[in-house]
Amino acid sequence: MAAAGAEARRAWCVPCLVSLDTLQELCRKEKLTCKSIGITKRNLNNYEVEYLCDYKVVKDMEYYLVKWKGWPDSTNTWEPLQNLKCPLLLQQFSNDKHNYLSQVKKGKAISLKDHNKALKPAIAEYIVKKAKQRIALQRWQDELNRRKNHKGMIFVENTVDLEGPPSDFYYINEYKPAPGISLVNEATFGCSCTDCFFEKCCPAEAGVLLAYNKNQQIKIPPGTPIYECNSRCQCGPDCPNRIVQKGTQYSLCIFRTSNGCGWGVKTLVKIKRMSFVMEYVGEVITSEEAERRGQLYDNKGITYLFDLDYESDEFTVDAARYGNVSHFVNHSCDPNLQVFNVFIDNLDTRLPRIALFSTRTINAGEELTFDYQMKGSGDISSDSVDHSPAKKRVRTVCKCGAVTCRGYLN
Repeated sequence: MAAAGAEARRAWCVPCLVSLDTLQELCRKEKLTCKSIGITKRNLNNYEVEYLCDYKVVKDMEYYLVKWKGWPDSTNTWEPLQNLKCPLLLQQFSNDKHNYLSQVKKGKAISLKDHNKALKPAIAEYIVKKAKQRIALQRWQDELNRRKNHKGMIFVENTVDLEGPPSDFYYINEYKPAPGISLVNEATFGCSCTDCFFEKCCPAEAGVLLAYNKNQQIKIPPGTPIYECNSRCQCGPDCPNRIVQKGTQYSLCIFRTSNGCGWGVKTLVKIKRMSFVMEYVGEVITSEEAERRGQLYDNKGITYLFDLDYESDEFTVDAARYGNVSHFVNHSCDPNLQVFNVFIDNLDTRLPRIALFSTRTINAGEELTFDYQMKGSGDISSDSVDHSPAKKRVRTVCKCGAVTCRGYLN
């Protein structure tokens, strides 16, 4: 009942209509702490620098306008440099100022010396926006890592523009069925192997080969389904046929791209070829509903619909509002990720899980991509591209920059 109650409380949460400043004032008046709005036991009665807002020089003395953590903007104060013990925030302030000036300088001649005595309002405004953006992205990063159920950590980075966290995205770890759709997540049978790598295991029962080698790399060709051991199998968690169900093992970064593609995902560690990277999850909807949503998404220029067409075309995964890190993975006509259909506890061939495996070695810092036209068969020839109603009808220009770029996402 406790878990159900917690879920119900989350379901009934609504946006607060009171400003952050008002909330902070009320909490301090009542001596209440609230970590989500920056009021902790540490700063309830003390002052801690949250970020720096402005700069000026008065009688050869440098001053910074300080935003105090957990205190409203009305309490901001000018403090002399010698009183500030926050080298990281001072460095960020300096970096943001120079970044803004360098952007302005591209359009017209400007001297950095013009801002040695005081900052123009536009510069101070930009610096405050960047500071607030960092706080918002850090909170979002913390939230993503609280919600994820896999080993790999999630990081967030934006050094490109002032875009903050998406306002209408909810992190989930597995499929979310739409009303009226049932996902049976309990297998009816399992193996009794002592060593699934050598014995007749779940894949053999399904008439396919074991998908992995001893190094946990996929060895079957695209288009071949993966049947992993399930909750009824007698093998343990270290079974060589349990890879996708363990979740993402790599630390990944959701980052703002500089080529106009919005958010993207890069790996922070080296990924070996043919390794499992992540699942594509979202809301499971009918193909009819996907057609309706597809028309709406066309107008927004977004693509998050993935047809589950392993044997039939009854269902589609929509990751627009509900999804995991894969929601932010961009398209490429020369991708480094390949799609495979996976069956674990749910053996309904209409509802495979979608797993993304590396096609080659991917180095740390490299962006992860998959082909939006790629089907579970791995075939993306012109004859095989699925033009079902769920697909986008408006041609979207591709920005992947690959030598083999087809010019359009669809």
